[in-house]
Amino acid sequence: MGSEGRGGRRRAEGERPRRPEGGQRRRPPEDDPRGREGGRRGAPEGQRRRPPADGERPRRRPEDAEHGARAEGQRRRRPPEDASRPGGRRRPDGPRDPREREHGARSEGGRRRAAAGGGGRGGSGGGRRRRGGEDEPDDRPWWKRFFAKAWKPALAAFGLMIIGGVAVFAFLYAQAPDPGDLDAKADAEMSATQIFWETGDVAVTTGEVRRIEVSYDEIPPHVIDGILAAEQHTFFEDPGISITGIGRALFYRGEVGGGSTITQQMARNYYSDLEGYGTIERKIREIFISIKLGQRMEKEEILERYVNTIYFGRQAMGIEMAARQYFDKSVSELDPAEGAYLGIIIQMPSNFENSELGPWTETYLKEERWPYVQRQLAAMYEENPDRGMPKSEADALAIPDTTQWGPSAEGEEEEAEEEGTEEEFDPKPGYVRDAVVTELVERYDLTADKIATQGYRVETSLNPELMDAAYTAFDTLPGHPEDTRKGLTAINPATGEIVAFRGGEDVGVQLNQSLVERTQAGSSYKPYVLATALSQNISLRTLMNGDSPQEFEGLASPVQNADLQDHGAVDLVESTANSYNTPYVQLAVEVTPAAVDQMAVAAGVDEEQTTTSTQGPLIALGTHQVSALDQATGYATFAADGVHRPAHMVTKVTTSDGTEIFPNDQDLIETGTRAMSAEVAADVTFALTQVVTNGGGTNAALPDGRPVAGKTGTSSGAISAWFVGYVPQLSVAVGLSRADANTGLEFEGISNSEVFGGSTSATVWREFMVQAVDIMELEPQNFPPAANVGTDQNFAPTPSPDPSPSEEPSEEPSEEPSEEPSDVPCDPNNIDPNNPNCEGFETPPDCTFPWDCDDETGEPTPPDDCASRPITDPCHTEGEEDNGGWRPGQGQDNNGRVTILGTRDD
Repeated sequence: MGSEGRGGRRRAEGERPRRPEGGQRRRPPEDDPRGREGGRRGAPEGQRRRPPADGERPRRRPEDAEHGARAEGQRRRRPPEDASRPGGRRRPDGPRDPREREHGARSEGGRRRAAAGGGGRGGSGGGRRRRGGEDEPDDRPWWKRFFAKAWKPALAAFGLMIIGGVAVFAFLYAQAPDPGDLDAKADAEMSATQIFWETGDVAVTTGEVRRIEVSYDEIPPHVIDGILAAEQHTFFEDPGISITGIGRALFYRGEVGGGSTITQQMARNYYSDLEGYGTIERKIREIFISIKLGQRMEKEEILERYVNTIYFGRQAMGIEMAARQYFDKSVSELDPAEGAYLGIIIQMPSNFENSELGPWTETYLKEERWPYVQRQLAAMYEENPDRGMPKSEADALAIPDTTQWGPSAEGEEEEAEEEGTEEEFDPKPGYVRDAVVTELVERYDLTADKIATQGYRVETSLNPELMDAAYTAFDTLPGHPEDTRKGLTAINPATGEIVAFRGGEDVGVQLNQSLVERTQAGSSYKPYVLATALSQNISLRTLMNGDSPQEFEGLASPVQNADLQDHGAVDLVESTANSYNTPYVQLAVEVTPAAVDQMAVAAGVDEEQTTTSTQGPLIALGTHQVSALDQATGYATFAADGVHRPAHMVTKVTTSDGTEIFPNDQDLIETGTRAMSAEVAADVTFALTQVVTNGGGTNAALPDGRPVAGKTGTSSGAISAWFVGYVPQLSVAVGLSRADANTGLEFEGISNSEVFGGSTSATVWREFMVQAVDIMELEPQNFPPAANVGTDQNFAPTPSPDPSPSEEPSEEPSEEPSEEPSDVPCDPNNIDPNNPNCEGFETPPDCTFPWDCDDETGEPTPPDDCASRPITDPCHTEGEEDNGGWRPGQGQDNNGRVTILGTRDD
């Protein structure tokens, strides 16, 4: 094969091709049959073929496929007759024929495949050996190969980042205001915020903020130490920014407080334009301003500007006005404890405005902030004896008393005398201002100083007439001590809007008795136990042990019913209506106390309230402390078919230029959160209607007979008394307690043992609701019918069998009668003589009378002698849509068979 058709002998392995003498290539004879057509193609005239490079195999003419010289699919086309051989030089004139380029590409590809071992001279051999180092496999680990290729691009990118960072730093630094710009900010005009009633009238403003500037030298060193101990005790040693604090703030996107130095806070106070940016951008700009200020201002100058522009609450801007508003003295007269106190309130001024602190603020001050400042003062002294104070002196510092603040009765009387009028002091505006400011801080993320000075317009859901009614409703109570706390909160279940509340007598000396102050819930906490049981498939007809007393695991003493009586097996409807204690403690054990608290929080009770007592079975009797706001919110969830919406009174906030600001809980308010199924809520409501028609809450029944659901609650020793109830459009909670949490309620003509929620708070609730129905023009509406969720269970003790009768008669009666009472509870408004559960109920009188349906209101009015009977609307024709008729069985007043009006929880 080697000689046939190739025009030469086979060379030995590695042998170089021979040339004729003289260095000329041997040409085939003219008559050689392998000439231009079959042999090697010659180069064009005047051109020589390129000699092979060192180590390169001489080019050979391509062979036909049958000779095996080319791999399959690599057969070369023959050029035209006048084409020169491929081994020669390229034509000097004109482009090569495209077929020649294609041929060359295929030839080159063939050589590559041959080099890779795809074929040898024989067409299938192992090919010739690769040159040294060519296509050798890389045995290095993958990461070494990666870094060998990536380190140069990475180095280039890093360099660009450094250059870009320096450029950005220079730009932002140049954009930061100079210290000279601070004076313009300090003297900027401040505008009070206006707060509006639901009617559109102005309720109150935040008032004029006053500021008196003092120099650094006028502030006593121990006052400076107190402020530094509370805010940044290493201020004189630290740079203008805190790297760790900034990192924490950026990581949590501003959700975690702290991280700002005094320099950063001062920059934030001066430059209001920082508020126009997002959290990250604002923080970055704040950092650059702080760096610039730190380089161009002395520490003492920064601190002086800081204490003169901090808002301390009580409409006081700066340390001098704060000293006068909180301690009625100049800053130069403050002692170390008073200086430390002013340093503490910088973070949350609105929490410390009142002389009587809220429960959370008081705990925070006594257990966290005050000990912290004491430790920092001692640490400052150890680092530098010129600052702070020895540990013994720091530990001896006591929390100082603050002066009364607020629109007191004396101040109002002085203004009235100047105007020549005699107007009675109105405490409502002060409480509205206080509550709205608190809500703006929590829901709109506004700072107290911005609220006081930036002139916001705040619209609320508060109705001025209902606010008046919230105060006058308590006039129905008999005489009582002055320190009696009276809480009332009214909420629209459909929106979560607070329409009215009763704050107190003076915002400067008393906490808000409805929104902030709290007391034991008593049995008004039982509906959350019931809702939990229903959610766990325990039906209303489930039987519990109503005997008293009963011992429960983990409780030191037995649990008693209020009437100290045994009631045998009772279902949950009867247990709720009569507020039996032992069945509900047993039920709390079955569903677990943790699940009960979880349900209460989902319904709207502040989670903090679940920590006010031990989480155990006795929470069913209301050992947790709650506010009227908590209870009105929780019961509003029952009224709203199990959907909870956050309670709020602020409905719209706009800036001075008309830009609207949206709350952080807007989605929750619009859509609500489902706390329980609608069916569970319907069954809870059904049970609570029995409290008003047949149980301890009959004093809450409304005169027009509309459906009312509610629950009484009385703690041991009458420490607190509750009635929380609702109609479909309004949820209202009324709570009574004393300023001293260990002192029971007292009323003229009523002994302490006779004070119950049903005999006191229920009457206040009824008085307020009568006015609310008229003011809000609430049409009577039905509650959803009971859904009867869950399965009937029996947690009552199994009665011991009677040994005397024979077995045969004992089996027959035990099966059928035992199920009847649990399946069909007695309806007191429709007595069934064949129902064993109706035994002892009196048959109601026949209240047949004509109805007048043509009066001005279009509402039927029942005669007085039938107020205790079911009221139906005779004007409602069959098939007509029911949009507000009365629900049967809701008109019973005090004629119910139950004389116990409340429960006391032992």
